[in-house]
Amino acid sequence: MQIRPVVRAGLGVLLVLWILAPLLPVVLWSVAGVWRAPAVTPDTYSVNAFASLGERATLRAGLASLGLGVAVAVVATPLGFLGALAAQSLPGRRGRAVDLILLAPLAIPPFALVLGANTTLLRLHVPAFAGVVLILVVTALPYTAFMYRSALAAYENQFEDVARTLGAHPRQVIRHVRVPLLATATARGFFLAFLVGWGDYVATLLVGGGQLTTLPMLLGAAASSTGNEQLTAVLSLSVIIPPVIILAAFGIPALTRKAVA
Repeated sequence: MQIRPVVRAGLGVLLVLWILAPLLPVVLWSVAGVWRAPAVTPDTYSVNAFASLGERATLRAGLASLGLGVAVAVVATPLGFLGALAAQSLPGRRGRAVDLILLAPLAIPPFALVLGANTTLLRLHVPAFAGVVLILVVTALPYTAFMYRSALAAYENQFEDVARTLGAHPRQVIRHVRVPLLATATARGFFLAFLVGWGDYVATLLVGGGQLTTLPMLLGAAASSTGNEQLTAVLSLSVIIPPVIILAAFGIPALTRKAVA
């Protein structure tokens, strides 16, 4: 029984190392002035490429990525809840059919989805930002719906019944019972939907039509040319680090509370 916590801790450390190991070359490239093969580490170091993060174009791209991620999350999260609620409420095959519809975007290649919808969006004269959001909401919907589907499967309706017995109004039940009990699923679904909008490249490039520039688009432009390894690494970190900070800000306090409990 005492070995199990040690094994779990060891597996957790290995998992973290497995995830972080690919980031080590990116970090080294971001501070590499000169790095010639077959040297294992850079020959010289420089932080000049980090100055690009303060340029107006990069800041605008960061704000565009942030706005896109938030917009996708704001729309996809409640839609995921409604879809999961419908799948749970409908009996038998109807509920399974709703589940299948909600998960269908995962089976469609993003490139095919974008090309199929782009023509319709152009004919309807949908603005670039709104068109990208609509496409990415479809992509993010399976993640938000799955989070709520799992939460609703373990949801106890007795809490709402008790609140109504004590005289709570429907709005009070939703505010003080349902929302707190589903807060974890809401946060997870919102975060996953945010990542879909934050890190998208294909939909932003094709549907945006050059009118919307985000950090992944700047990263793609830098990576497509030669001699920009340091700038590419810096832009890669600018795309990776903000979601990691958000995840740590929400995840570490939760883990701490569990450890204390």
